[in-house]
Amino acid sequence: MANDDETPLLNDTVDGVVDHEGRPILRSKSGGWRSAGFIIGVEIAERFAYCGIASNLISYLTGPLGQSTAAAAANVNAWDGTASLLPLLGAFVADSFLGRYRTIILANLLYILGLALLTLSAILPSLGASDCQTNEIMPCSSQIQVILLFVSLYIVAVAQGGHKPCVQAFGADQFDGQDPEECKARSSFFNWWYFGICFGFLVTVSILSYVQDNISWAIGFGIPCIAMILGLVVFLFGTRTYRYSIRRDEKNAFVRISRVFIAAFRNRHTSSSTISAKEESRGILPHESYKQFKFLNKALLATDGLNEDMTVCSMDEVEEAKAVLRLVPIWVTCLVYGIVGAQCPTFFTKQGATMERTIVPGFDIPPASLQSFESLAILVSIPIYDRAIVPIARAFTGKPSGITMLQRIGTGMFLSVISMVIAALVEIKRLQTTQEYDLVDTPGVTVPMSVGWLVPQYLLFGISEAFTMVGLQEFFYDQVPTELRSVGLSLYLSIFGVGSFLSSFLISIIEEATGGDGRDSWFSNNLNRAHLDYYYWLLTGLSSVALFTYLYFSRSYIYNKKG
Repeated sequence: MANDDETPLLNDTVDGVVDHEGRPILRSKSGGWRSAGFIIGVEIAERFAYCGIASNLISYLTGPLGQSTAAAAANVNAWDGTASLLPLLGAFVADSFLGRYRTIILANLLYILGLALLTLSAILPSLGASDCQTNEIMPCSSQIQVILLFVSLYIVAVAQGGHKPCVQAFGADQFDGQDPEECKARSSFFNWWYFGICFGFLVTVSILSYVQDNISWAIGFGIPCIAMILGLVVFLFGTRTYRYSIRRDEKNAFVRISRVFIAAFRNRHTSSSTISAKEESRGILPHESYKQFKFLNKALLATDGLNEDMTVCSMDEVEEAKAVLRLVPIWVTCLVYGIVGAQCPTFFTKQGATMERTIVPGFDIPPASLQSFESLAILVSIPIYDRAIVPIARAFTGKPSGITMLQRIGTGMFLSVISMVIAALVEIKRLQTTQEYDLVDTPGVTVPMSVGWLVPQYLLFGISEAFTMVGLQEFFYDQVPTELRSVGLSLYLSIFGVGSFLSSFLISIIEEATGGDGRDSWFSNNLNRAHLDYYYWLLTGLSSVALFTYLYFSRSYIYNKKG
């Protein structure tokens, strides 16, 4: 493996990388799509496993475990949110200590352990079924089963925290950003990476949800465990072809950025005119972002006790810190998009469970498999975007990616607003149908309304993901210091982690405000008396505000250009 004491690379090797034994490596024998293929393979297996849990978890909690709709949705959001925030810790460990390759292997081993325990938790009820009595209110579930279930779920969450930010950054590292052709390939990599993720998800919701709902939850949880074992084997096969990054600076990127903030704070009483005069005397040329976050410019001056003519931080270090700060407004304004995304595996699925899902007599579509339409939209959109839209846009803009990363993200955010409008209108139609057929107080009866009415909202949100999700991945990978790319991708993932927590918080607040005193809340267990349409209109309003705020900040954003 690479370390900080590697010998200088040869002229015919890729700058800044070595092979698995720490030796200089030739471009023609390493990296590129050949190496990326192995990495995409393990990611497909991971997404298959994770989505095999997440896509149908609400059905498991409200079914075999007997939780209420609101409690189950809150538990799903809390777990999914934790799983999306832990990559911040995993990325820090990888970028500062273990490296991406080792972190991926350790995370996958932990993943396999969590999935094995999850499978065991689903087997337990059948082992003790003879001593258990079930009823309509609370299906048979022991305390040990519930404890083991949540322990295994959060082991999986920790494992994803190490896997997700590292494996994508490691995949993108297989392309040299300084080579024109490989730079284009890297931009395309993010498209096909997400294509692979959605392929794994499509297989999950099409097949695995049927197995879980109609055959066995134990088998439905066991299959993802086997998939993760196979994925780890595929990843290890590519070990000899991978490019491993080496550090050229003795200072950790976290240390460099921290020094800038500390130095700026110590010089907080220094006037701007003093800074400008001293910089001009030293010949320091201001960067185009000089006027942004001007308080950090004070880090260029010596602090008390140091030589007046000695700068504490270089201009590059200050710009590095500013680049990280510039990400904050983009991150914050995308949080509502994360809240909207949390609805697909929760309330969208519960809506579908109440509607007519029969394809042929004797076969009903599993509610969770409706998410396959979201994946189908992505699988169709990404090739069209990569092979048709990008070349056409490139001819007009001259940009390798066709349009900017922020333009791509904003397009998807706009489409997500439209998807929530459609979701609200469809839910109004569903509630009207329950009233027309006098089904308001009979939640166990299928509403005579085709589940096909939900397809447009899934399709439109899937198209929005092809724009926003891929755009966010590339943006947070590209706009952070090279050594912090795992952290950058963890910031992207944290949008959806925080979004899930915010969704859970909103649900709790609304449940408390609209329920109680014999009233039916917006999230009543009887969805025929609930008002998910009000919730969707609320999300539409929040998404619109977030979109306009995002447009304001993105217009003034200055890209961090590398090389």
